[in-house]
Amino acid sequence: MPNSSSDCDFAVIGAGIAGASVAAELAASGRVVLIEQESQPGYHTTGRSAAVYAPIYGPQPIRALTRASLEFFQNPPEGFTDRELLKPIAAAFVAREDQKDSLEAMQHELVDASTVTRIDAEDLQARLPLLRDGYAAGALWDNGTSEIDVAALHQGYLRRFKASGGTLLTRAPVTALGKTGDGWKIQTGSSEVTARVVINAAGAWADEVGRLAGAERIGLVPKRRSALMIAAPQGCDVHGLPLVVDVDEQFYLKPDAGKLLVSPANEDPEPPCDVQPDEMDIAICVDRIERAFDISVRRIENSWAGLRSFVADKCPVVGFSRQVDGFYWLAGQGGYGIQSAPALAQLAAAEVTGRGIPGHIQAENLKPNDIRPGRKGIGA
Repeated sequence: MPNSSSDCDFAVIGAGIAGASVAAELAASGRVVLIEQESQPGYHTTGRSAAVYAPIYGPQPIRALTRASLEFFQNPPEGFTDRELLKPIAAAFVAREDQKDSLEAMQHELVDASTVTRIDAEDLQARLPLLRDGYAAGALWDNGTSEIDVAALHQGYLRRFKASGGTLLTRAPVTALGKTGDGWKIQTGSSEVTARVVINAAGAWADEVGRLAGAERIGLVPKRRSALMIAAPQGCDVHGLPLVVDVDEQFYLKPDAGKLLVSPANEDPEPPCDVQPDEMDIAICVDRIERAFDISVRRIENSWAGLRSFVADKCPVVGFSRQVDGFYWLAGQGGYGIQSAPALAQLAAAEVTGRGIPGHIQAENLKPNDIRPGRKGIGA
């Protein structure tokens, strides 16, 4: 039997960036309980992310939500944080000769992006001398990308949530979800929470939470992505380096506190878990980085992995369940959840409280049907 209980208007399951942000937005409109299975918020993907703000990155709904998040990143609420949330960094999407078709397709997709230019191999080599001579045939160069201070963003939302009277439960894995006459009863083992509305922001565990609630399955697949920290080559000034991404996402390299953060950009299916990097991921990463750059990886200073959870079309799943009342999906953000978090939280909070999609999000041409549960192949 539970040893404590909480009554609230809104129960948010999952205290990563998705749950923390929507809980903070909702806390001004009612009583909110934020439920986290781990000992601290953001233990899994949020706490392991090397996120960037890249409005050219991801499927169309994500790009719209990312653009709609820019104002928040640039001008967060007073007291939210004393640090800049965005730090500009150039980004180069590089292509070998055999990847020119991919580069053409990406350029066509981003034809309206004013921050993106096509550069040839000679120009790229001049801008990125760390690249091996002759490796790339060209690139798309973006001046609209920024690094995100993920910790400051996440902590800012949690601080705002607490200041608005929200309640955070940790070490509280959800074990049962049941409908009551006018809402939900949520069992977490040591606690029982009753709420009018449940917001499912459980990340890799979102489909499992949906099953407990009797909601549709959305076909969520958590995928492992590994990352490594390595030393920069002697004499290399990493502060001037761009984020470098293979046009087919076979690797990326990013300067980070005087070192280089690299990844094979893998997407390996995993069950929801405390994921760890695989030795093969590390070997593949080192091989791809050494082939592309004039780098010899002598030592790996740190390695880790996180789960990026996708549905079939790689767009998020946002909206009320079509099978059970009062159950709201906020899941499937994949690798784009942090850059789109402000707008997704604002959208979700508006809908949960009975308001329409905020105007600044509509202005970015978001098509709501592209993110709803029940769209073709996603919980239909």
